[in-house]
Amino acid sequence: MAQIGAQVGEGAVPMLEVWRGGIQECVHRGHAVICDTKGIVAAWGNPDAVIFPRSSAKMIQALPLIETGAAAAHGLTDRQLALACASHEGAELHVGMAARWIADLGLSETDLRCGAHEPGNRAERDRLIRAGEAPCQLHNNCSGKHSGFLTVTRHLKAGPEYVEIDHPLQRAVRAATEETTGETVAGWGVDGCSAPNFAMSVAGLARSMAAFATAREGHGAREDAMYRLARAMAAHPELVSGEGRACTELMRAMGGRVALKGGAEAVYVGIVPEKGLGIALKVVDGGERGSQAAIAALLARIGVLDPAHPEAVKRMAGVQRNWRGLETGFLRLAPGFPG
Repeated sequence: MAQIGAQVGEGAVPMLEVWRGGIQECVHRGHAVICDTKGIVAAWGNPDAVIFPRSSAKMIQALPLIETGAAAAHGLTDRQLALACASHEGAELHVGMAARWIADLGLSETDLRCGAHEPGNRAERDRLIRAGEAPCQLHNNCSGKHSGFLTVTRHLKAGPEYVEIDHPLQRAVRAATEETTGETVAGWGVDGCSAPNFAMSVAGLARSMAAFATAREGHGAREDAMYRLARAMAAHPELVSGEGRACTELMRAMGGRVALKGGAEAVYVGIVPEKGLGIALKVVDGGERGSQAAIAALLARIGVLDPAHPEAVKRMAGVQRNWRGLETGFLRLAPGFPG
């Protein structure tokens, strides 16, 4: 396995090109891996590149929610499990769900440890402005994940500082990370929501997603948890991200057959149960334009996303226009990717 400190750009391959005036203006490079339960099926770039998975690992972080019995004890629905894996846009839908969830725990917004930021949802942002209200932690895109964290903490009767690296919850997340990736974590950092984020290889992340993809009910607590989380996400794409966002639109385009999750700094993962495959990728410049094109291309390659679907086309290729509607250039997948 690659060691911590390795340069993430080493061995990266071109994935998406941007052209303007007949001149190549931009190239997004990265690493991508497709795995099944036996190992790597296909790879581009360096499978051993060490990355922070950021929010693409939320399904792994949610495993203790089910495995500890916390989800069952509190009667959590599949909608809540989808929200626990979400990087949501802070729409009324998401904020309301998170608020009711923590209230049902007998807790309040102040018990969250994710911090507050302006919601990505324009309607909710405008409502706050008109009302003269400041965003609260419920608007944080990770408030669903943290509601799940609070549920586990409450169930275990553990301390309130659940984002600390030595908290029983985070020890359980680390164990789940190592067991599903098949790697010892390469290090850890603090994520935007203050929770630890464990570094791993791109291949390790893909192996974990393959484990989710092949999980079956009735085969133990781990597989039950993986099965339920992946299917909750695929069934409720509007909760995982939000209207107009790539995760939601691409999952809808595939009719609930695939669970997708993006992460900050251009990480993307896919869980494909019908193929028994897990996908992980990282675009090294951190640009979401590149990661969205790459995940769409890989999903099309394995036959679960129609490359002619409008949600695929607008991310993988097409004319670029300016604010006056004038054609300025085009996007295209880099030659040879994904092959």
